[in-house]
Amino acid sequence: MIRIRIGFCVKNLARGTESVRQQLLKDPDVDVVEYGCTSYCGICRKYHVAIVNSQPIKAETPEELLQNINDYIDNELIDQL
Repeated sequence: MIRIRIGFCVKNLARGTESVRQQLLKDPDVDVVEYGCTSYCGICRKYHVAIVNSQPIKAETPEELLQNINDYIDNELIDQL
């Protein structure tokens, strides 16, 4: 079974993505981690971003990011679990 790991850049968290991290911390099926940098600076400056099992997921708003993360897990990772 593949464990779902969701990482966030601390600078992106400070830009408003913290609310998404807080929601994901409530889910016992995911590991939520913070990084000083995720090396996705180009999209991290412009969007709310999370790294889900090494795949960057981006959105215009924190709410959209949470939805995009859930969609990615449901549609892309579910077959691997």
